[in-house]
Amino acid sequence: MSLRTLRFLTAGESHGPMLVGILEGLPAGVPIDFARVDADLRRRMAGHGRGKRMKIESDTARFVGGIRLGETLGSPVAWLIENRDWVNWQQVMSVAPTGSGGVAESGNTPGPVETRRITRPRPGHADLAGGLKYDRADLRDILERASARETASRVAAGAVARQFLECLGIRVASHVTRIGPAAYAESADAVPFDAAVAVEESPVRCVDTAVAKAMIDAIDEAHNELETLGGTFEVIAAEVPTGLGSHVQWDRRLEARLGHALLSIQAQKGVEIGPAAWCATQPGSRAHDPILSDEHDRFARPSNHAGGTEGGMTCGSELRLTVHMKPLATLRQPLPSVDIETGEAVDAVVQRSDVCAVPAAAVVGEAMVALVLADACLEKFGGDSLRETKRNYEGYLEQMARYPEH
Repeated sequence: MSLRTLRFLTAGESHGPMLVGILEGLPAGVPIDFARVDADLRRRMAGHGRGKRMKIESDTARFVGGIRLGETLGSPVAWLIENRDWVNWQQVMSVAPTGSGGVAESGNTPGPVETRRITRPRPGHADLAGGLKYDRADLRDILERASARETASRVAAGAVARQFLECLGIRVASHVTRIGPAAYAESADAVPFDAAVAVEESPVRCVDTAVAKAMIDAIDEAHNELETLGGTFEVIAAEVPTGLGSHVQWDRRLEARLGHALLSIQAQKGVEIGPAAWCATQPGSRAHDPILSDEHDRFARPSNHAGGTEGGMTCGSELRLTVHMKPLATLRQPLPSVDIETGEAVDAVVQRSDVCAVPAAAVVGEAMVALVLADACLEKFGGDSLRETKRNYEGYLEQMARYPEH
């Protein structure tokens, strides 16, 4: 439901040889800066509280289709992201049969076995539900694909979509507002877009240095207590034109498409459009944004409580989306579980994990918002070439400037 014009697929397992991605539907002629794609992949890997896997991987996207001489061709764009940790998992994740039955993994140590079978599902993960659904006796068959390692390919796709959006003047950024107990006061003013752009120097991607320190302290304390932390981030899109999405059918409403895309990110549990929780406590006279006339006799809003959408469409204000992430479900002090083979009560298997991945999730959130906005722009403006799309877009802006002239 998220994408109606673009098509986006990923493939690959967390410890397989590589991740694969295909993005179809971009017009020809979009300039692609490969260094910027890799820069976004590095942003996804950064952040205080990340685990040992990020010290192994050094993600880069190798484009293998749909681009020639630095420009899209209008054909599907395809890329590969190699898993450097594959060298340690070639037998475990072999595509061909190994001829070994393997031994179930136990405790913190995988052990000197070939398949490292997992029979102790982890609460909060896809392990048990996926094992039941797909009838798998080894839960590794589930967790390898359910892993958030898959988001590296999403970030690559979002980086390409972002470069298309910038051709239309649309920009996307994010910042972290909460990690565990450390957060902005509820009364804090909205973070300006440019401040979110400049947040990369913070190890937790937070614009407020005092709050950032509290976040780092909370992560360190959680690490010492063998705990994990979730939190909240905001994705902001600026210079988004009015009219993306539609009110005419339920699955065309942009809020629904954005919510679908953001909730598809592993461990994300809630999405707000604008200050939705605050609006729910207010009378309508305070919750909605008045329509005023600006100095050019056009429409202006003194506030943005709607978060950039009205009636399923963008309304010309900044698009602001708040996403809530649960604490990571892989714990070093595992929760109770049940062995799927023996039925006995056990502790869940322990896998390598981050303490906190909220800053990384914010980068993935940017990618998903960029993909949905690129899709909505192509749905609205069409075009087989970038020049055609831009011509249609500029014509639409001229039409709005003359509204309601017929």
